[in-house]
Amino acid sequence: MRHLTTFEYVDAVARTGSIRGAAEILAITSTALNRRILALEEELGVQIFERLPRGVRLSSAGELLIHHIRTQIVDMDRVKSQIADLSGVRRGNVSIACSQALLPYFLPEQITEYRRQHPGVRFGVYLRDRAAAEKAIADLEADLALVFEPVRMAEFHTIHAVPQQIHAVMTESHPLAGHETLRLKECLLYPVAMPTRSYGVRYLIERALVGANMSFEPVVESDSFEFLRNHAAAEGIISFQIPIGLPPNGVIPGVITRPVDVRDVPAGLIYLGQLRGRSLPVATARFVDQIVRVMEQRYPRDGLLPARGWSGNI
Repeated sequence: MRHLTTFEYVDAVARTGSIRGAAEILAITSTALNRRILALEEELGVQIFERLPRGVRLSSAGELLIHHIRTQIVDMDRVKSQIADLSGVRRGNVSIACSQALLPYFLPEQITEYRRQHPGVRFGVYLRDRAAAEKAIADLEADLALVFEPVRMAEFHTIHAVPQQIHAVMTESHPLAGHETLRLKECLLYPVAMPTRSYGVRYLIERALVGANMSFEPVVESDSFEFLRNHAAAEGIISFQIPIGLPPNGVIPGVITRPVDVRDVPAGLIYLGQLRGRSLPVATARFVDQIVRVMEQRYPRDGLLPARGWSGNI
């Protein structure tokens, strides 16, 4: 197992970009860590890291090596998880790269439920936009990705997908608060706060507007849905969110939410996925089973996924 320890050292240096920083994380001296790196470089006959005035970065050879290293590390984690499962004690690590909407309510709830049954399992949850989440599973930095619209990566294997209807977020005193369902053109009659273009909610709304030959300018723009939700309450303007980013009971102090008609903005999809061709560790696979079951119960497809296309009358 000694070579795996060295691999973990190399991985830590690659992630931090600093031998000193990695040594602090690994709880060893930077001198000892540097000797390990130099010994591996001598064995391979090539530099793994380029030494810079401030830290280090992977060389071309190091870029090739780091993928092999991370594959070896995750494969060993999978084997350890399987061995632990044989003894009836489920252990392991589950790492998830996810969209912002999963962080406030859904994942804390699901991880708490899973760890109640399997307290030996550790979790890593990392905020990533769609492109970064897909890259994280390709680079073996995460086991799973939970992302909202759209998935582009060929290596992304979709395990499950559920619809998410866009909801408008507003104060209880807003003129549109009395409507059960809103048309998009009604929302745009009022000041609107929008997420930045890297987010799926903005992507779906702008696609709808292009299809209807309409445009608009948000009065507030942010990459934080928490800020957008709070600002909608503070200023009395409209923002947008998806159901998985809202409390399960639907209650948010100071604001209410109303669904936007799917004739105007078709529902998007939350994708749960992994790297194509990879065998997941047992602990991760069991967690997948749990969240797929919950997502199916909470977010049925019926009536929310019409054929992609817009009537132009919104």
